[in-house]
Amino acid sequence: MTVETVEEDPSAKVDDHYRWVALANTTAAVFMSTLDGSIVIIALPAIFRGIHLDPLAPGNIVYLLWMIMGYRLVQAVTVVTFGRLGDMFGRVKIYNAGFVVFTVSSILLSVCPYMGVRGAQWLIGWRLVQALGGSMLTANSVAILTDAFPSRQRGFALGLNQVAALAGMFVGLVAGGLLAAVDWRLVFWVNVPVGVFGTLWAYWRLREISDRQGGRIDWWGNVTFAVGLGAILVGVTYGIQPYRDHAMGWTSPAVDLLLIGGAALLGAFVVIETRVAEPLFQLGLFRIRAFTAGNIAAFAVAVARGGLQFVLIIWLQGIWLPLHGYSYGQTPLWAGIFLLPLTAGFLVSGPLAGTLSDRFGSRGMATAGTVVFGGSFVGLLALPVDFPYWSFALLITASGIGSGMFAAPNTSSIMSSVPARLRGAASGMRATFQNSGTALSIGIFFSLMIAGLTGTLSTTLTNGLHQHGVTQSVAQHVGSLPPVASLFAALLGVNPIQHLLAPSGALATLSTSSRHLLTGHTFFPQLISEPFHHGLVVVFAFATGLSVIAGLASLLRGRRVTDARAPLVPTTPTPEMSTTR
Repeated sequence: MTVETVEEDPSAKVDDHYRWVALANTTAAVFMSTLDGSIVIIALPAIFRGIHLDPLAPGNIVYLLWMIMGYRLVQAVTVVTFGRLGDMFGRVKIYNAGFVVFTVSSILLSVCPYMGVRGAQWLIGWRLVQALGGSMLTANSVAILTDAFPSRQRGFALGLNQVAALAGMFVGLVAGGLLAAVDWRLVFWVNVPVGVFGTLWAYWRLREISDRQGGRIDWWGNVTFAVGLGAILVGVTYGIQPYRDHAMGWTSPAVDLLLIGGAALLGAFVVIETRVAEPLFQLGLFRIRAFTAGNIAAFAVAVARGGLQFVLIIWLQGIWLPLHGYSYGQTPLWAGIFLLPLTAGFLVSGPLAGTLSDRFGSRGMATAGTVVFGGSFVGLLALPVDFPYWSFALLITASGIGSGMFAAPNTSSIMSSVPARLRGAASGMRATFQNSGTALSIGIFFSLMIAGLTGTLSTTLTNGLHQHGVTQSVAQHVGSLPPVASLFAALLGVNPIQHLLAPSGALATLSTSSRHLLTGHTFFPQLISEPFHHGLVVVFAFATGLSVIAGLASLLRGRRVTDARAPLVPTTPTPEMSTTR
């Protein structure tokens, strides 16, 4: 049964002043939300020093992983639920509640009263709550903007919003380094003034302009989706940890159980969604070509882009910056600074691409963005490990430009293709694909990088240490350690050789010249360069392939969508869903 939706565009109910208020408030909210997803990465060394916990100790790596992955995991799992709740009870209501949750959890993070393991558990727990607030903001901000702006201005508005979201990911890298250098608690305090002001502003000025749909919560759908997707993402998180004598945990029965069980629950979720009257996922939306193609493209780009951040950080912190005279303790801040051209690319291209897509349509601009984005990976493949910075800066600027060219037109195409009454659900589904792609990307990129290092790093490290006075037994033991230890050490701004040799006390037995050479700026970077480059080739080739998939999906999105009166075939027709004409 084909059902076609005919309804008034909510943007006709508001004036220009309200539109700009909605744009300013939601842009500040998504910037704050995504900034907090990355600001912690650079601040991790200061945070763990502040709570007196060594995150690289074998029993503590789990806390490090959850500090990195937990925020994104929760957002991926919950964002579609909050989008659906926005449709049911009011998008502004859920959005405003998100501001409150985010701000309160930021305060509690900044006043952590514990040290050691309990301190890590406190921080991780409130980070997960903070991610819930971020999900409430993210899920409904795009729907609020789509309601407020007519189709002729929607690309520009969503362009600014999406660029703010993407820029927040990379601005957080610099902000984290600067704030952590003063006090690690400032990393969380920085959200509080913005959160308080944004909350009061949102409650005072934003209003509901779309009709509330009411209805019932799809409990079985919510549970199977959240637990299923959560199990898969947790499995991926633990898959990059060492397991027994293996470099990674993909052979662990627990990881296998999480992945298989999660997939089974997602299968059950799809069956449930075809049988309930008011599903969490509006599967009928996938009959709209622009919606389906746009989400496939967004997922592929998210997987290609999400892990890129970590690969570039490790490349800079573990190799390039030390080779150019920076101490390991300085590398977290300078890595963020040297990645600023990536953010600049977003900021320049995003709003411009959104404006152009309003005039000429989304398909051409979004597809061209994937070409530029994929081309940057091809260029990065050709760079030597010790690259001239100008060439690296040009390539990551191109990556930022390509992402900006893609993000706004693609989001505008997705949101304009669906009926206005389902924009909250559509926004949540779109964000779910994007957030889960980012979370999966981190696991995939780390796994590919570790696989690339495993074959050659052990022998290279063993021989290099033994040649400079470390006993054969200690050198072999260090060489046999999982590569993830070296990667995380570089990510945290820790001297990798000093960290690897500390448990054995081998450094104290060496001559002064050997000790200075092994822990200096050049030994580890030169040692790891060839194995690391092999890993880079694997990672960037994979990302290039994903860019091609995204480009093909974008190209096949169909005709230009200028109104939200697209046909919709619901899974189970109900009187409440729409009227037939």
